[in-house]
Amino acid sequence: MTARPIAVVGASAAGLAAAEALRRFGWRGPLTLIGDEPHLPYDRPPLSKQLLHGAWEPEKLLLRTADQLDPLDLDLRLGTRATGLDVASRTLTLDGGTGVPPREQGREWGTLACAGVIIATGVAARSLPGAEGIAGVHTLRTLDDALTLRGLLAGGGRRLVIVGNGVLGCEAAAVARELGHEVTLVGIAEIPMAAAVGAEVGALLAEEHRARGVQLRTGAVDGFETAPADPSGTGKGQVTAVRLTDSSRLPADLVLLAIGSRPAVEWLADPALDTTDGLRCDAYCAAAPGIYAAGDVARWDHPHHGRPLRFEHRMNATEQGMAAARNLLAELAAEAPAAADGDATPAQERRPFAPVPYFWSDQYDLKIQAYGLTAGADRIETTVLDRAQRRAVALYGRDGSAVGVLAAGLPPRRLRALRAVVATPLAWDEAREQVRAALASGQDTP
Repeated sequence: MTARPIAVVGASAAGLAAAEALRRFGWRGPLTLIGDEPHLPYDRPPLSKQLLHGAWEPEKLLLRTADQLDPLDLDLRLGTRATGLDVASRTLTLDGGTGVPPREQGREWGTLACAGVIIATGVAARSLPGAEGIAGVHTLRTLDDALTLRGLLAGGGRRLVIVGNGVLGCEAAAVARELGHEVTLVGIAEIPMAAAVGAEVGALLAEEHRARGVQLRTGAVDGFETAPADPSGTGKGQVTAVRLTDSSRLPADLVLLAIGSRPAVEWLADPALDTTDGLRCDAYCAAAPGIYAAGDVARWDHPHHGRPLRFEHRMNATEQGMAAARNLLAELAAEAPAAADGDATPAQERRPFAPVPYFWSDQYDLKIQAYGLTAGADRIETTVLDRAQRRAVALYGRDGSAVGVLAAGLPPRRLRALRAVVATPLAWDEAREQVRAALASGQDTP
């Protein structure tokens, strides 16, 4: 009997990190990597920056080439959607796709019985009612999304309305302005990125966008105006404007919906799984016996923060993919120390996943970097070092402890020097003094 594979669902940064870690940590059995896109695993952060700008081509985004994947001996299923998971039997249901046919297991095409499963399906872009089918209205989540939008922004000034003034909306606005387009950035919140970075840092970003010519608007979308796409008037036509609930009208040749994302868990209907705001996991990234999750889709118990957290950050995806792989192998080794066909894994213990989250955003010449938790803070102290240069440091607190720190316009080494302040929750006053001392010293050493 052929050994059951470990399946990684999601050919993403988290999924690739998990697959590579499974091999590195000793899994010698079949290994299946499933991705719903036809592309090899690629990096997503450059989609809204270097790729959209035209500075990079798609090949530069690849995390691994086909030749680099060969040593992993993957059963690679690209263009394949996972449509179901039976938790008790660890059996996936798959839909379509290309790649190596399923290994012989006495089961028909469409199901895959697994030794273990790591779910790394990430998130999907949110849309708005009435947007579907309107030419010129786009989301930006996949490589194909970014290439389509890049083509429309290539050459000639266009009127671009970006709905959503979070991280993605602000990054896309910066790129579009650098390409010479007329940009309106509209959000429900008055201050861009306020939910992620706080009001004072958000205000600095707003100043930079205004200085670069971006029009900032506050409001909610009420609908879209269109012109017929062809003389017959069939279909919804080409977008010409965005209507807001205050009855104002924003002329548009293109619209980018950057209103957030939803975890890609709709295919997980097994009642054994909690899919409220992502796939709920314990501190070891386990959602159920033999079922683990990593990356944007995972909501797990962070040991240092005492509550379930979900991060849509690139570094977390890689780190959590590795952690999920290690812990799954530890569980499988405990279940069957000598797996079928000699596919044993080295003895090891599961470890809680307790990262110090890191995220960054590039807008114009400004780099924003943060460690720890910045969203959901109940206390923020911002020190503006140079308003004209948009240089600032902010400390974020929750329940009396410092949980996050951010730097805008500072060298990376300066921020890394502040990482220790939030590596584990530290009393607010103590953390505050450490930040002040670090700023006063002006040292660039880590």
